[in-house]
Amino acid sequence: MSYKFLLFDLDHTLLDFDAAEDVALTELLQEARVADVQAYKDYYVPMNKALWEALSLKKISKKEVVETRFSRLFAHFGQEVDGKAFAQRYQTFLSQQGQVFDGARELLENLDEEGYRVLGATNGIQSIQEGRLAVSEIGGFFERVFISGATGLQKPDKAFFDWIASDTLGFDNSRALMVGDSLLADIQGGNNAGIDTAWYNPKEISNDSSAIPTYIIKDYQELKNLLAHNGNLN
Repeated sequence: MSYKFLLFDLDHTLLDFDAAEDVALTELLQEARVADVQAYKDYYVPMNKALWEALSLKKISKKEVVETRFSRLFAHFGQEVDGKAFAQRYQTFLSQQGQVFDGARELLENLDEEGYRVLGATNGIQSIQEGRLAVSEIGGFFERVFISGATGLQKPDKAFFDWIASDTLGFDNSRALMVGDSLLADIQGGNNAGIDTAWYNPKEISNDSSAIPTYIIKDYQELKNLLAHNGNLN
């Protein structure tokens, strides 16, 4: 049986989060008149990544991630700030960033022409993800985008995928494929939900997790090839 429902992670899979983050952070830190913008960014990026990984492991809450990451950042440099206020300002800057990876638009155009039902499946803050998609060149290709911030459900929880299934007409797990870069959120999430997965792994890193991808792809062409190999949509 061929795939019909393609669930795409957004950040690091289609949307270029690193580019978006860099611009938004630069704008925020310049506005705050910090002494060394690059030093602040160099500390923030790995710290923020670690916080989101802790969230995926349910060690901290999303509220804690969002409202404390900037107070943590400035505290590292000996300053005390209102973390919540900085978070809101950062969200404004980030929501205006719609950078995508080369070939993302062409991929989604092709999948649309082929008749696939393309869904977004992303962990994140609803206003940010919706804003970024709105200013990107790919937002119009999704039948619907499921954002964890809308409900509190998040990958890799099975409940997140149950939400997609219950809110998507005719959804069939056996004809669904989750495509994403995160072993923890996307691949383990697909494993938990009984959905096939394609691990988008352009840097060809090793899998040191318990997540088991159905496929491993390093570029969009390999995704097209595996879909073609699985036959037509009838």
